[in-house]
Amino acid sequence: MNLTLSATLAANEDIDRRRRAGERVLNLAFGEAGLPVHPALRRRLIAASGSNGYGPVAGAAALREAAAGYWGRRGLPTDPDLVVSGPGSKPLLYGLLLAIGGDIVLPMPSWVSYAAQADLVGARPLLVPASPGEGGAPDPELVRSAVLHARAQGRSVGSLLVTLPDNPSGTLAGPETVRRLAQIARDLDLVIISDEIYRDLVHDPATGYLSPAEVAPERTVITTGLSKSLALGGWRIGVARLPEHAHDLRARLLAVASEIWSSPAAPVQQAAAYAFTEPAELAERVERSRTLHGTVARAVHARFAAAGAAVAPPQGGFYIYPDLEHLRDGLGVTTSDELVTLLLDRYGIGVLPGHAFGDEPAALRVRVASSLLYGETTEQRLTALDADDPLSLPWIADSLDHLAGSLAELAAERPVAQAHRHATLVPRIAAG
Repeated sequence: MNLTLSATLAANEDIDRRRRAGERVLNLAFGEAGLPVHPALRRRLIAASGSNGYGPVAGAAALREAAAGYWGRRGLPTDPDLVVSGPGSKPLLYGLLLAIGGDIVLPMPSWVSYAAQADLVGARPLLVPASPGEGGAPDPELVRSAVLHARAQGRSVGSLLVTLPDNPSGTLAGPETVRRLAQIARDLDLVIISDEIYRDLVHDPATGYLSPAEVAPERTVITTGLSKSLALGGWRIGVARLPEHAHDLRARLLAVASEIWSSPAAPVQQAAAYAFTEPAELAERVERSRTLHGTVARAVHARFAAAGAAVAPPQGGFYIYPDLEHLRDGLGVTTSDELVTLLLDRYGIGVLPGHAFGDEPAALRVRVASSLLYGETTEQRLTALDADDPLSLPWIADSLDHLAGSLAELAAERPVAQAHRHATLVPRIAAG
């Protein structure tokens, strides 16, 4: 088993080191929500700080009931007994892989940890390309043949995963695609894992959103948390909604949880229970966050599109996934790793290579996260959150100018002028 540090965490630590050394780096690599904790949540956490018992493995009753209400308000009536909480949705996903068993169908590209977690549990992912503009969902036309082929080879395939909306592309699979995947999962007896951590950050609330739990409730697990919608990544809290009557799956998941994390942190659970009731003050924060994320993500998208990149417009979260294939000859790079190194070393722009998300290494695609552009201080981030025009704020405008200027210079590269430069660039890439 060849394990390495998560690509997102490794990139963020490298960028932090460079900044401490005095380098100017535009951090577009790390998918953190980039906003301060709401004061109401801080007060709840402080008030609960004396809670130091382990509590139930599935999570406190108040949290499970609040999460059930959260899904109920989205048209998914939920039994609190079929809600399981954990220290983040990431451990819950890992626990589900263990509890469900077998190999898993993943969209390609997809979040860096899905395939890595499958490897950890001894499963093999079936990477199925997503349809254009519908990242996060494997192409339904390809899923059936991929699963049947794998089973013909003696492999056990137990689950299929979708991310709605997607990381890395920021796009959202349409309702018809979700329906077709749900039917295929039913035909092939696959559990659907629907990672909906970005659901509340769909930029346009009028966008058609369909959870597979609405059309295949008997086989869909939903995972979510508060790390994106309320910027609580460091608090580590997530919840899973299990399928109807899935008491055996619940028992297996709790058995895994009891041996890995025992129970989520009690004070955080109490604050999370309040958050999942969606009081007006937090609903307003989520709404303003969604607006800010969409505004800045679209601005970043516009800069890449102006430089000639092929890139789908973002629909949710704070990501885009540009393809810079048109610059291959001028840049003298042959992989997304080399492209990322070039962007960081020469232009001070930190992004992630597409191959970290399961994409072809030779494809010149990168994952760009816009959420750390809101400011370096709490004051700046709150100003961005409250601004009618966040793009006019000096620190955001400066970052966007840096990006636009760098991409314009990148696009102006010529093969002849690049020949000598490439000879000196390769050793730097290899050393990185």
